[in-house]
Amino acid sequence: MIKAVLRGIAAVALAVLPATVSAPAHAAQTLPLADAVASLPVALESRDGYDRNKFRHWNTGDDPADGCNTRAEVLLHEAVEPPTVGAGCRLSGGSWWSYYDAAVVTSASGLDIDHMVPLAEAWDSGASAWTPQRREAYANDQGAEASLVAVTARSNRSKADQDPAQWLPPAADVHCRYLAEWVGTKLRWALAVDDAELDALEGVAVGCREQTVTYEPAP
Repeated sequence: MIKAVLRGIAAVALAVLPATVSAPAHAAQTLPLADAVASLPVALESRDGYDRNKFRHWNTGDDPADGCNTRAEVLLHEAVEPPTVGAGCRLSGGSWWSYYDAAVVTSASGLDIDHMVPLAEAWDSGASAWTPQRREAYANDQGAEASLVAVTARSNRSKADQDPAQWLPPAADVHCRYLAEWVGTKLRWALAVDDAELDALEGVAVGCREQTVTYEPAP
């Protein structure tokens, strides 16, 4: 009788064990900026074979039923004052805050959706080895706030495909935030940095001692 009871207890324990000890497959992590920078893999970069068309964007977004593509969904999500959504997801009115250059924008046509880590830089840093499906997921990533950012067209085009060794936002007081979002995006997608980029990140991080980086590995 005692053995039967013990076997029953053991069976119950085994049944509940996975629910009590297993961790989420993609748990978010938060690190000080300097520690996050130190976590980045370092590798040589190569743009051989790069073509922007290898990153399909903009697709039907997170909600294919809403009739809006990824660009429009990001604009709707980031609007300070919501725009009116017309036929074909045409946006009118509304306002946005472009944090790169501390500018208020009152027309969706004046905004670009910036890939925090540009597509060409992602290619250089590891995306060249991805499947087309993963590159599409990267190019339309709304799973992290920092991946896609609505900013003025002039600031986005000034940035182009440059990394932080070559470009930082015109608004100097957002540099710590920008680096945290850049590093978080690279960690989210397991992208590498080259030596010049790493030196720049480490240099700016010295003045960002209170800044943290929160990221969740991409599915």
